[in-house]
Amino acid sequence: MTQRLYIDVHVVQTVPPANLNRDDQGNPKEAIYGGVRRSRVSSQAWKRATRQHFDDHVPETERSTRTKRITNELTTRISRDNGLDRDDAGRIAAALLSQLGLSQGKKAGDTAYLLFYGNAQLDAVAALVGDRAADLAALEEKALAEAVKELPVAQTFTTGHPVGVALFGRMVADIPKLNVDAAVQVAHALSTHETQLEFDYYTAVDDKNEKDESGAGMIGTIGFNSATLYRYATVGFAQLTDNLGGDTQAALDALDRFVDSFTLSAPTGYQKSFAHRTRPSLVAVVVRTDQPVNLVSAFEEPIAAEPGIQANSARRLAEEHITATQVWGDTPLYGAASHTFTTSEPRTKDTAETLAQAFGDPVAFADLRTTLRARIATALEAQA
Repeated sequence: MTQRLYIDVHVVQTVPPANLNRDDQGNPKEAIYGGVRRSRVSSQAWKRATRQHFDDHVPETERSTRTKRITNELTTRISRDNGLDRDDAGRIAAALLSQLGLSQGKKAGDTAYLLFYGNAQLDAVAALVGDRAADLAALEEKALAEAVKELPVAQTFTTGHPVGVALFGRMVADIPKLNVDAAVQVAHALSTHETQLEFDYYTAVDDKNEKDESGAGMIGTIGFNSATLYRYATVGFAQLTDNLGGDTQAALDALDRFVDSFTLSAPTGYQKSFAHRTRPSLVAVVVRTDQPVNLVSAFEEPIAAEPGIQANSARRLAEEHITATQVWGDTPLYGAASHTFTTSEPRTKDTAETLAQAFGDPVAFADLRTTLRARIATALEAQA
């Protein structure tokens, strides 16, 4: 396995009134940190948004799927590829997947849990049938199970992982051989300041009301807040490379795709009502050889509203990075940042200067990604 390399991604991003990720009451999730209430977006929500973002930018065969309906998906492939009706294809699909020992769900054909796999992996399982599909369909259940039991179904699911599985891992509690250790850790996003839950009271008018009718056809409320969020994720490059079969170039591609998608994605909760999509004001990447370092302690004391939450949050993050490096003596291998703060603007001058001290002069996001890849490649060559 590649020597330890951790790529930390730090993001400061302001969102307008929104409900990105709701709790069981339908309100934005929250957490108490530093003694005050903060807006929170769960790591699961942002991981899904990240996965969807990079799936939108790769071919279908490189995408991943998470579903309980894997039998149905395999049935569709076998039926399509071999001209079988769905009943016969379904019997073959069930026989193939029975080798894995997946626990069955309450609904017929479903598994008891979501299974995360690559679309290309399921295509490969369907291809194991080869030109025997018609012959297999003619067999009784017991004979069919016997006929496919030697096919390498489990091996197909444990090799050739797509980027999604390689990054985020796979957990199947009762079938350890299917487990994949995640290469990515994602923190819950937290507001850098105290937040208050607010409610949007809305009404909808019935366009076909009679002239003598008044009042709303619908009344409701939606909880929301607005926040400047600190988002953090870290990628273990050695684990990522291992998950991709030792392919360093594939791991570099996956890392680049993750940094892009984690930075630019956002959960879609109530997006039609709030249009909350924004771009970060700061993205910083840090390459370390010691351990990942979450800089959330920069915001243990909530940021004050004056003179500005966004700029103060970025400056506080840079100061925390500088302090942590000086105190612990673990100088990162590389650091860089893209941000919107300038020294020409008096209001952001201090922030821009502190960011330069922490991460060097700002670079465009595309250049940050390119340079990050080159620096890691150089580090790997030095380790060889």
